[in-house]
Order: sequence, then C-alpha cells, then structure tokens
Amino acid sequence: MMDRRLIENFDWSIIWVMIGIISVGLLSVYSALYPQIKVNPTHNLFIKQLIWLSFGFVFLFCSLLVDYQQLRAVSVWIYALGIVMLVAVLVIGKEVNGSRRWLEMGGLQFQPSEYMKVAIVIQLASYFSSQEITPYPSLRRLLIPLGIILLPMILVLAEPDLGTTISLGAVGFTVLFFMGVRWRYVIVSTILLLPLLFPIWEHVLKPYQKRRILILLRPDLDPLGAGYHIRQSKIAIGSGMLWGKGFLNGTQNKLHFLPEKHTDFIFSVWAEEWGFVGCSVLLVLFASLIFFSLRVARRSKDRYGSLLVVGMTALILWQVVINIGMVIGLLPVVGITLPFVSYGGSSLITLCVAIGLIENVSMRRYIFHAR
Repeated sequence: MMDRRLIENFDWSIIWVMIGIISVGLLSVYSALYPQIKVNPTHNLFIKQLIWLSFGFVFLFCSLLVDYQQLRAVSVWIYALGIVMLVAVLVIGKEVNGSRRWLEMGGLQFQPSEYMKVAIVIQLASYFSSQEITPYPSLRRLLIPLGIILLPMILVLAEPDLGTTISLGAVGFTVLFFMGVRWRYVIVSTILLLPLLFPIWEHVLKPYQKRRILILLRPDLDPLGAGYHIRQSKIAIGSGMLWGKGFLNGTQNKLHFLPEKHTDFIFSVWAEEWGFVGCSVLLVLFASLIFFSLRVARRSKDRYGSLLVVGMTALILWQVVINIGMVIGLLPVVGITLPFVSYGGSSLITLCVAIGLIENVSMRRYIFHAR
C-alpha cells in the first residue's frame, strides 16, 4: 500500500496549472492544424498529440513510483544512455531537412536530445549532492560538471540543433549556478571564451544559423527569406490586439502565412486568436508553474531533491523564455517548442517526466536525508 503521507504531500497546484497550459496547447494545436484537418481528416496530427499526451501522463505517473533518491545510484547510467543515443543519432539517425535529430524504433520517432535534458539534471544533481561538494565549490570540483554539460551540447550541436544545444547549456548552468560559482571563475571563463567566438561563427554554425542571427540584428535584411518566419510571427501577434480575433479566426493561420505554426510558432497562433489578454493568461500560468515548482525545491529537506527540482524547473523555464523570445523577435529563430503547448511527442513526454520528478520530491519531502 502507498504511504498516506505521499498522497498528502502531492502538490496538486502544479498539476492543475499544467492542465491549464495543456488546455491552451490543445486549443492552439487544433486551430493551427484546422486547415489541414478540413482538407485531409485522416492526416490528423491533433489526434496524435492526444495520444502523445496520454503517453506523457503515463510517464508522469511512472516518475512518481520510485523514490527519487534511488536515481542517484543509477544517475551515471542514465547519463551514459543519453550520450550513447546522441552518438547513435549522428550515425544512424533519421535525416530531415539536413538535420539528424531522431531515432526510429518500432515505427515511433523520438529525439534523444529531449531525454538528455532530464539525464543531465539527474547527473548534475547527483554529483553536487555529494557530501564532499560544498556550496561555491573550487575550480577543480567544477571541471567534472562542466564536462557533463559540454559533452551533450557538442553532440547535439553536431546534429545540428542549435536551439536544444542552448537549452541544454541553460539548464546545466542553472544547476551549476544554484550551487554557487565564484565571480572570478565567471569573469576568467568569459575572457577565455571570447577568442572562440570567431572560429565558432566561421566553422561551427551553419549558414542558415548565421543568417537567423543576422536577421535578429537587422530584421529587414531578408524579409521574404530567412526573416520571413519572424516577420509573419510579429504580424500575427500584433494583429491579435487586446482580445484577439477569436478561436479559428486567425488570418495568418488560416491563410498559411505563418510557418511552423503547430510547433515553434504556436504562441503566435494563440496570440492572434486570443490577443493580449490570452497571452497574459498563458504567461501567468507559466509563472505559476515555475513558482509552485521552486516552492517544492525550497521545501525539500535534502540537497539532491532541491537540485533535482531546480534543474527540472529550469528545463521548463528556459524553454519558455527561448521560444517566446524567439517568436516576438528578441532572440534568433533556433527551433524550440513551447512547453506543453507545441505539438511534439518527445518534448511532451520529457516535460511530463520533469513534472513527475518535481512531484516525486514534493511527495517525499517529509523524509529527512542527511546528505
């Protein structure tokens, strides 16, 4: 039988907010796909999204069953599996539009880079929760976590997937800074990395990635080419005005002016149909999810639990920041989904696992762990 205290400490506020965001996502995905559904009802990605969502809740439930402390013993293997899958993607992964990001197994496709977001948090939390590691660790103690962060970033960048690379780095360094990093390390590292910017620009970034960054600095540089996505996104968001045009009435959406509307630019679909008020509601929901999750981290009785929750919360937070910053023109277009809103199975399952692990820590916070 399940311990009664586990149920009592389950944080329902996180689940209700998540369901609210998912509801926004389902409305937006249906609206974004509605023109295609009318033409070809059998090719219905909305139904697939519902199926992925059901899988996501199964993974969320499974994430609650095992005490999160037991993950520490297998954290290295969880991380190693992620690295192996990232290498496999580069060798045998399915190529789409010049990128290798997916592995195909049993007719299903998934992105190992999404799995890696969770794996990197589990491994970093395990490393930093050691009794030998104190807050504001020495530079020698930081070398291993830097390697843990940089290795998957390099592999994902080679796919190439700049958006997920940035997301992995943001999540990893959030956990690192939560432990405390002396400012002199940050300053010295920045100075040492500055000379690398030019060779990275010249030899690492793909031409289309360079173009997107230049478009951010000069929006009118290529309005019908590389700048088309962000231009149409801004038009959609601006045309929503205060109250929006109403459900299924977004012209940018219906007339197919808005590209990648059910994935990367789903926020633009929501903004056009529900306006400033709808956007405010969605942002409040995301802010509430972050707040309630960090409250779990604060209440945790052990360092490992706190680090695990901070990392999973950062996984959600940075994805929101990057996606919305991208669609409103504050960040370059890097191709990253909006959590629980955009269409996508791998992302949805990863996010559900993250919520499950946050709830896992919340449920077991009455247990005192000395470490």
